Amino acid sequence: MDEMLEVTIHDREGIPVVRAHGEVDVSTAPALRAELMSIAEDSPKVVVDLSDVTFLDSTGLGVLIAAMKRFRDSSTGGHLHLVVTRPHIQKVLEVTGLTSIFEVHSSLDDALRP
Repeated sequence: MDEMLEVTIHDREGIPVVRAHGEVDVSTAPALRAELMSIAEDSPKVVVDLSDVTFLDSTGLGVLIAAMKRFRDSSTGGHLHLVVTRPHIQKVLEVTGLTSIFEVHSSLDDALRP
């Protein structure tokens, strides 16, 4: 895969939102991991916006799972929410059974709702 990954974090309504743009694969997943690790472990809710992700491999899935466990196991029992708008990314989550462990939303506004 040739597309680079750009990852940004911003705060929306007091909730950290990690926005990924590009391909999340073995060579780019460390950038996503680094941004997720920079968020306070005790954040009660974190949103990862995958709307602009064009490819997601098993390494990227592993980063998301590790982040979900990190926030869930914190003192606040935080939750990791995903925003997925591309059908092929949704399919990856469904085929791997990850839609049952992640809260998946079709829009950022939906993910930010209490």
